[in-house]
Amino acid sequence: MNHDQPDLTAYAGRWVALYGTQVSGVGESPEAALHMARHSRPKERFTLQFVDDPSGQPLALSPLLARLRPLFQTQSQPVYLVGGAVRDALLGRISHDLDFVVPANAIKLAFAVADALGVPAYVLDRERDTGRVLLPEAHTSLDFARFRGPDLAADLRDRDLTINAIALPATATTAAALIDPHQGQTDLANGQIRIIHADSLLDDPVRSLRAVRLAHSLGFALTPETETAVRTAAPHLHQISTERIRDELVKLLETAVPHRAIADLANLGLLAEILPDLIALTTVEQSAPHHEPVFAHTLSVLRWLTLVEGAVENEPQKAQNSPSTKNKPSAPSAVNKILAPYAAHIQGLWQEEVDGGVNGRTLLRFGALFHDIGKAATQTIDGERIRFLGHEQAGATLTGQLLRRLAFSNEAVGQVKKIVAGHMRPLHLANSGGKLSRRAVYRYFRETAVSGINIALLSLADHLATYNGTGPEPQWQALLNVVAGLCHHYFERHEEVVAPPLLVDGRTLMAALALQPGPEVGRLLRLIQEAQAAGELATAEQAIQFAHACHK
Repeated sequence: MNHDQPDLTAYAGRWVALYGTQVSGVGESPEAALHMARHSRPKERFTLQFVDDPSGQPLALSPLLARLRPLFQTQSQPVYLVGGAVRDALLGRISHDLDFVVPANAIKLAFAVADALGVPAYVLDRERDTGRVLLPEAHTSLDFARFRGPDLAADLRDRDLTINAIALPATATTAAALIDPHQGQTDLANGQIRIIHADSLLDDPVRSLRAVRLAHSLGFALTPETETAVRTAAPHLHQISTERIRDELVKLLETAVPHRAIADLANLGLLAEILPDLIALTTVEQSAPHHEPVFAHTLSVLRWLTLVEGAVENEPQKAQNSPSTKNKPSAPSAVNKILAPYAAHIQGLWQEEVDGGVNGRTLLRFGALFHDIGKAATQTIDGERIRFLGHEQAGATLTGQLLRRLAFSNEAVGQVKKIVAGHMRPLHLANSGGKLSRRAVYRYFRETAVSGINIALLSLADHLATYNGTGPEPQWQALLNVVAGLCHHYFERHEEVVAPPLLVDGRTLMAALALQPGPEVGRLLRLIQEAQAAGELATAEQAIQFAHACHK
């Protein structure tokens, strides 16, 4: 035991106010402990400590809290951990997003914590006294805010859902210390999402999206009153910043069953407010071999995509075993077979983030969500045949507009547009016989770049959704061959076929052909690289001879 600290075990489960190392006040709340201490020492400064009850059930808390405990024990006001970190601790999950509330001087505390950890702090909102500490290497953020109201009770009542309105003294480690005025623990045990009061979502309409997202990320159900509140709040989403809506949409698509999450957004009136162009697909019919209207097909593509992703992760049953996908088909074993050799490479691509922090896997899911969004504008009906000529490019254009409206980065917009614009290319290659030439592979990746593998994976999900399974064996096998070939060349023959280093540079080419700088030089270099990729050129001399023959 540290002999500079008093033995407080006799006060387990209560707050104490300390004057130096002397206990000057004890109470069930920090306010009661301070009131007692000030009765005898009205002008002194005290530190407040919560004395944990060691008999309580230990909580799954971030190890960072142990590092911060000595600092929190020197504070003259209570510090509480609140929100998702407490909810996750009760679920046995360690959260990397820690939210703290204090009666006052939250920004000052944020900077003190940052100094203790040797990292920077930021002012998020000076008027609301909110600061943030970031630990990028640990993928952890700590937010500090002043109470939303005069005290902790008011702060918790002002939150969205009961499971997010549980507080824990920041130095405590057991469930005995939890402060749960709205029975959030009961709702966690019952697996339900419940609002705190009738206006919980109207107070901040983006909470309606969060409620749906939490239901799917936790496998919980919305209570009837929460469903009603979501529908009521939906028309008010236009009051919310696009960035906050974007962030919730990203998290929704990152859940284990994104097709269910998007379907709920549609059924609860939320999707019509944030992405009305998707809702417009609900009544757009399609010809065989499609068996669903466009919006229903889009949901099916998302469903099959999660199973394709499971094959990449070597966990083909992962999505199927979740409560929302019981009795649903798994990804065909052929998908597992062709993707298994490249699983680590594909996962590496998925982990790469573009500007704005969105990773490759989430970009793929956005591509799936928007892949047919151009069909509403391009539908033509010729007798019994329904066509959507040019829907890929029309969809890519519309996708760019929608993502920019939601304040996605240019890099994110560009990649999702490529996925949408290129989602039919693997099918076209398969319809050409399913045998890939080196030239075809080069041209494919020249157009699709880093999005080419995601497009190939999407094509599998698109085919499976179209037929609600593998469909006719010849077409399925041809598509499998194309996807396997694209993965093989991208990951194993990249410098040979996908992006071969040029045999000659522009300066050498201009000297050999007596060319002036201009577009012709670039055209010839592109032709040389394509011929290299096709295996037709191997030396600089051959490249120059080839350029001579191609020069206009």
